Amino acid sequence: MAKAKTTFRCTECGWSTFKWVGRCGECQAWGTVEEAGAPAPSAVVPAAVTSRARPITEISVESAEAVPTGIGELDRVLGGGAVPGGVVLLAGEPGVGKSTLLLEVAARRAADGPVLYVTGEESAGQVRLRAERLGALSDKLYLAAETSIASLASHVDAVGPGLLIVDSVQTMVSPDTSGVPGGVTQVRQVTGALIQIAKERGIATILVGHVTKDGSIAGPRLLEHLVDVVLHFEGERHSQLRLLRAVKNRYGPTDEIGCFELTESGIVGLADPSGLFLTERTDPVPGTCITVALEGRRPIITEVQALVAPTPLPAPRRATSGLDTSRVNMILAVLEKRTGMKLASLDVYASTVGGVRLTEPAVDLALAMAAGSSHNDVALPRELVAIGEVGLAGDVRAVTGIRRRVSEAQRLGFTEAIVPRHFGDPVPGIRVHEVEELSEALTRVRRRR
Repeated sequence: MAKAKTTFRCTECGWSTFKWVGRCGECQAWGTVEEAGAPAPSAVVPAAVTSRARPITEISVESAEAVPTGIGELDRVLGGGAVPGGVVLLAGEPGVGKSTLLLEVAARRAADGPVLYVTGEESAGQVRLRAERLGALSDKLYLAAETSIASLASHVDAVGPGLLIVDSVQTMVSPDTSGVPGGVTQVRQVTGALIQIAKERGIATILVGHVTKDGSIAGPRLLEHLVDVVLHFEGERHSQLRLLRAVKNRYGPTDEIGCFELTESGIVGLADPSGLFLTERTDPVPGTCITVALEGRRPIITEVQALVAPTPLPAPRRATSGLDTSRVNMILAVLEKRTGMKLASLDVYASTVGGVRLTEPAVDLALAMAAGSSHNDVALPRELVAIGEVGLAGDVRAVTGIRRRVSEAQRLGFTEAIVPRHFGDPVPGIRVHEVEELSEALTRVRRRR
């Protein structure tokens, strides 16, 4: 009889191999590969089915309809709301506001029925204090401080909630599974149990997940495959803006984002966040240019600033905030080569307003015009926006969603827009200037002195 092969498995990420190695081939961790016996192959024996197969036309869709959470920005990202039996994984940096957001969601959903909030990171008293500060108190909002999945199941049976929130999945443990809380084995087992509870009872479930240093969700990759929706809650620590993105969504689009503002009284949804990224001044100032960034499907009016100044140092400085440094250096090189601006011996500082981070190529033209405005000491008109990607040859290229961006600018009162060629039909209420070269865009600006 052939001897069963022995496998070795990484305790951190679950990677397996038939030969012991000192370093995991998947997560590159040292000393985490341990022996795990391979299960003996066996024949599959037919068993009783839980529900019979039916034609797809006979399946009811009423049980899969989304129920609004009470927070419009969250519903926008989810695709209408939380689906009964659906499992949502919400991940984000520590302190970004995940628990605060979910506590407000729990309080609003409690108006329609019982909600169970299970916390494994804080005591019940700490959560109560936060709820009082947020005004999120309700008689139908049940709070439990538990770390055992078995105890959590008992709370679910006792409360019968329509919404279950677990904060966080890395703190839950299964008494029948070995491993430390937050380990690969425990996270996999706990998540599977929570999904089973949600599907069998038809409970909308939201799980809070931790992230690693590089921003990815902690735990095995299987965690993201098991759940129905994966959301990332992100934002700079010193910025008021918080963005909610859908990485995976079985019930709606993945190109929608939700905008929130962090205030002293909690997190407030922003239906129109453009005002956060514009400076409040009456007179135009050299070195600033307005552009329209596209976050998912949502256009956001943002301001790009540049300061070009002489320096006594032999090596000029290049400093950026909210912009990609390599992209800024590329635009400065194009300005020097294609338009004749002498920037090599000057300091250049580039930033955005409001702490927003812009990485898409559509802001290239606005950055170039802001740098040119500062270099020539010429202020751009306050009612002008610039949208377009700048190539190394000095050409202005088309970007996605250009009409949506220009329409948003027109809605907010802007009257002129500089865009790439082949824009198409004009947008009523705003004068569009189509350019093909960067030098042409700068010439149009210089004519307004």
